[in-house]
Amino acid sequence: MQDTHFAELIHRQANVYETRTALKYRNDETGKWEKISWREFSNLVMLTAKAMAEFGIVEHENIGLYSQNMPQCLVTDFAAFANRAAPVPMYATGSPAQVDYITNDAGISTIFVGEQLQYNNAFIVQKGSSVLKRLIIFDRKVLLNPEDKTSVYFDDFIRLGDNAHTETKVKVRMKAATFEDKAAIIYTSGTTGESKGVVLHHYNFMEAMRIHEIRLPVITDKQTSMCFLPLTHIFEKAWTYLCLRNGVMVAINRDPKMIQQTLAEVHPTMMCNVPRFWEKVYAGVHDKIDGMPHFLKKIALDAVKTGYSYNMEYKNEGLKPPFRLRMKFGFYNKTIYATLKKVLGIERGVLFPVAGAPLSDEVNIFLHSVNIPLVYGYGLSETTATVSFCPKESFTVGSIGVVMPDVEVKIDESNNNEILVRGKTVTPGYYNRPADNAKAFTEDGFFRTGDAGRLEGDTLYFTERIKDLYKTSNGKYVAPQAIEMLMGNDKYIAQIAVIGDCRKFVGALIVPDFEALRLYALQKNISYTADEDMIKNPAIIRLIEARVEDHQKDLASYEKIKRFVLLPFPFTMEGGELTDTLKLRRPVILEKYVSLIDSMYKD
Repeated sequence: MQDTHFAELIHRQANVYETRTALKYRNDETGKWEKISWREFSNLVMLTAKAMAEFGIVEHENIGLYSQNMPQCLVTDFAAFANRAAPVPMYATGSPAQVDYITNDAGISTIFVGEQLQYNNAFIVQKGSSVLKRLIIFDRKVLLNPEDKTSVYFDDFIRLGDNAHTETKVKVRMKAATFEDKAAIIYTSGTTGESKGVVLHHYNFMEAMRIHEIRLPVITDKQTSMCFLPLTHIFEKAWTYLCLRNGVMVAINRDPKMIQQTLAEVHPTMMCNVPRFWEKVYAGVHDKIDGMPHFLKKIALDAVKTGYSYNMEYKNEGLKPPFRLRMKFGFYNKTIYATLKKVLGIERGVLFPVAGAPLSDEVNIFLHSVNIPLVYGYGLSETTATVSFCPKESFTVGSIGVVMPDVEVKIDESNNNEILVRGKTVTPGYYNRPADNAKAFTEDGFFRTGDAGRLEGDTLYFTERIKDLYKTSNGKYVAPQAIEMLMGNDKYIAQIAVIGDCRKFVGALIVPDFEALRLYALQKNISYTADEDMIKNPAIIRLIEARVEDHQKDLASYEKIKRFVLLPFPFTMEGGELTDTLKLRRPVILEKYVSLIDSMYKD
């Protein structure tokens, strides 16, 4: 499938695999997993492609996709490719304002929507839009607005073009498709400003597929991948395309809140994810260990210690573990590690890529110590995901991995050690943004990532988002993400936003993990009437102070959090403090909590 255009990929795979399962999805009414064979997948893609042509969608048109993960999302993507059109994904959690912005910016006249929430929001946009003309609805249970005269359900839509004329039109378009065609416009999360549309062409994806297949031969048609991250996210989108290209069966998780249940039902061998998922696993396991009787706790800690020695001190260093260590590791691998992975539903796991945010060394080492095959990497929407990732063995702790084949990386020492990237996976630019494009690239064609780092040989290290760097009033530079990451594994801290730009010292807004705090309050006989009351209790404040101080003991004095405020409510996407990829919107937080922040710096 090396040179197969996405316009033809699913149909060619159907010729190879026929009745073998391509996709699985959970039927929420029955609780059973339904299967879609490669042949059925191919037929659905062709029906949808013909319906698009009949509906008036033209070559190179931008098509909106506003849905949670569903099989129809992938069907729509590949049907769009057959028509030489470009899907423009929008996060299912996006607000009407976000949908309206992307719709206008990309000139979208048709949006495929998922469930009731997405339909309601999109219809609000359509009523006030001169651009958006129609909605196509995946979920048959969606109730239409009485004023709606243009929307159509997906099941009805795909019957519209089932005729010889449209089939001929689609086949002509498929044959005319080139790798220069747009494959997607991915809108950035906009942590510090307006969201921009990253244009990715088919050649970007083809190159990403090629270099991943060099580095990851484990991705074969024997594997099952859980599609958990939103397909709007470049990480999941590129990963899922890579899986389909290699005949991997893809199980689609529709509701993120059900991932623990669906993992236990599917038992995938692969799943890409963000660090937050694994941080919760880490915290949960340590919580369990802390609550064990002394004898069992001793065994559990010895299992972690043994796994660390076997995997990190020997295997990762290319050394053969001693006989006694091999025996001990083998025992724990069949008992404690196996039990942990079975509880998580990943006992069959062979590869779990993680990226999208910094992963702490502590969590990374722990997961390898309990024999979870994690590979940590770094990438951006603008680079079609991966720039670098750690090999399964012989990786450097603290790095973001080895640079991908045929991807060039260098460090701009004149601009805060910015990481620069050049290669065929790099976007040619942002959609209709000539001024931004001029700033985004160097004269010799390297893309400016906005991230600071260093390069040692072909091993890359990340230090901080340059835009996030703070300069205190004392002239010291502080990297808030690095400090936040130190606190991210703490069982009592759910979220933290480090403050310090133009301030005399570093402060923080902290959202506690209230479930853990309530248990602590119960154990210590701390009385309170509500969470807001509890976080004002001196004993609770002292607990958080001690945790913060312990995590930052290795920081320079000017980097340490001197004061903090505990918040009673979390940062959320709905509240505007988080992007759809769960990154902090620092300008929003600074504005929203300005009075609390100012109170930290009084006297």
